[in-house]
Parts: sequence; C-alpha cells; structure tokens
Amino acid sequence: MAYISDYLSEVKRLITEVNASEVDAIAELIHNAYRNDKRLLLMGNGGSGSTASHFANDYQKGLFLAGRKPFQCLAVTDSMSLILAWGNDTEFANIFEPQIRTWAGPGDVVLGISGSGNSENVIRAMNAANELGSHTVGLCGYSGGKLKDVAKHTIWVKSNNMQQVEDIHCVLMHTIYSDVLRRVMEGK
Repeated sequence: MAYISDYLSEVKRLITEVNASEVDAIAELIHNAYRNDKRLLLMGNGGSGSTASHFANDYQKGLFLAGRKPFQCLAVTDSMSLILAWGNDTEFANIFEPQIRTWAGPGDVVLGISGSGNSENVIRAMNAANELGSHTVGLCGYSGGKLKDVAKHTIWVKSNNMQQVEDIHCVLMHTIYSDVLRRVMEGK
C-alpha cells in the first residue's frame, strides 16, 4: 500500500509542476492549425507511440462527431508496414523523418513524444519539421534530452520514472485536446 500511495503522491506532485501557460500555448497552436486547415502530426515510440495514436483518434473522431469539420491529424506511428519498410531499407532512426517530410509543411503542428527526450527517430523528424516551417511541440521527461532543445515548444516532466512521465504526458494530451475541443465548440 505504501508503494501505491507514494506513486500517486509523486504523480500529483508532477502535475502541480506543469506550467499551465505552456499547455495553453500548445492548445492555441493546435487550435490555430485546425482553424487554418493545417495538419497535426504526432509520433513517439512504445508507450509514447500509443499516446500519439490515442490522440490522433481523439482529434479526428472527436471533432467530427461533435459536428465540426474533420481535422487532418495523423499519428505517423500507425502504418506498421511503412515503419518496417523505412526501418528495413534504411535504419530505425529514419522511420518518422520521411513521413514528416511527406506530410508536414508551414503552419502544421508536429508533436513528438519521448520519455527520455533522446529518441533519435523523433529528433530527426522534429529537425525536418523545423526545416519545413512547421510548429514543433515536444513532450519529454528525464533530463529533457535533445527534444527539449529541438522542439520550439516543450513540456518537460522532470522525473526519471518512465511510467510517471507517461502518466503526465497522457494527462497533458487530454487537457490539450479538451481545451481545443472547447475552443472549437465555442466558435473561437
């Protein structure tokens, strides 16, 4: 029981460290992309990849079912055959960058999630997105890694516990999505 209490206490502490203005700025970027018919592209590995997929679903389905125009939103984690082709024919560190070069452009939002902040495939894709004039958003943990410096907007969860970092990332993504949905529904 003590472990569970300690775990939950640490998650609460990490949530209190989140800067609401940073979260608001990211929600504003995503809302503007939606309003201006731009894209939202998400990526990550492992649990972070699952988070990317989860929120591509929320943005595509949630806004459409709310009676609003579709959002051009894609998790580049979701085409297993394409990921395996890029990984096999080049290298695993190259699985996201070519997809970002295919889909991203000026004004789009490219969101990379990496618990360590050092996933080379995410870093390469974010660098490509910056070159293309996209808005880059990074969610990271641990020491922040390279992602905290490569992304133009970063939320860094300062924890060395991957599960707790992923917990906070998921809460942040739900918060951002909920705020974007609110803005859309209010006609902003």
